[in-house]
Amino acid sequence: MERTGGVGSHISPFIKPQDVGSLLNRAGFDMITLDSDEIEVGYPNMFALMYDLQLMAESHCTFSRSPTIRKDVLLAAEAIYRTMYAKDGKYPATFRVISFIGWKPGPDMPKPAKRGSQNVSFKDLGKIVEDPHLMKNLSEKKDDSDSR
Repeated sequence: MERTGGVGSHISPFIKPQDVGSLLNRAGFDMITLDSDEIEVGYPNMFALMYDLQLMAESHCTFSRSPTIRKDVLLAAEAIYRTMYAKDGKYPATFRVISFIGWKPGPDMPKPAKRGSQNVSFKDLGKIVEDPHLMKNLSEKKDDSDSR
């Protein structure tokens, strides 16, 4: 800020996993599944980190930013980053990877099963894990009680 008279962003804005879910829902997707992982990577210097960000297409994509950063600004940023965050000669960077899937409703899309249509009760789940053959017996009991 002291070198350029202001602050400029040079990475894409961050998004929260719940925002992705909301956007997919508003776009008409159902059965949305999200997963989020955080990965910490140690870089030898800030320039290696910036190089990886560029390869990941994580440099800022808006039209309002300056296309370049001056060399003196980069060197000052590197010194600040080193002083504040470097550990054991490594510059840590944390990446959040968000994976998601959603389905658009269609005529062949499976519908959720009706309540009570299961063959086995959740209270018997522990028994099934201990003895897989029990599943057949429990489902036969359920079928017998349904036919009455």
